[in-house]
Amino acid sequence: MSAIAVEAGMSKRTLYEVFGNRADLFAAIVRRIRNTVTHELDESERLLPLEQRLRLLLLPSIDKQPDSVPAAILRAVVAEAKRQPELAKEFLQEGPKALRNIIRDELDRAVECGETRIADTAMAAELLASMAFGDPLTHLIDPSAGHISPKERKKRLDKAIDIFLHGVGG
Repeated sequence: MSAIAVEAGMSKRTLYEVFGNRADLFAAIVRRIRNTVTHELDESERLLPLEQRLRLLLLPSIDKQPDSVPAAILRAVVAEAKRQPELAKEFLQEGPKALRNIIRDELDRAVECGETRIADTAMAAELLASMAFGDPLTHLIDPSAGHISPKERKKRLDKAIDIFLHGVGG
């Protein structure tokens, strides 16, 4: 909390006045990080083909978020999960589950429009998120694993979307 207060340029007391508790603050941090790796599509973007929409949805501001911050938060969640299960629950709800729901909503829309046929959009969203963002365990264990250049992240996302939409042989 002290480090967050310093970064925000306020006292811990002021921080607690703005956010009622640690869980609320933590949820806001995770939402902010999630918003750096997702993009809400506008009406004109929703008219694009699914492949382009997924790329826009998952690669909006890759250069804005330092790689070490999400990994550090993930480490903190794991370390505190047993003592503070509400923090772990907030992380999952505002982070990975919200990301999968954003992807699933777009896949559901594509299915409704007849653009694609996916029987289980929830599972498909989970698979695409995993392919696009990688294995979180690696980032927990190896601090250098999170340092991927924007060019490499784009390359990984392009490959993930290609495999997701066209199969491994594509």
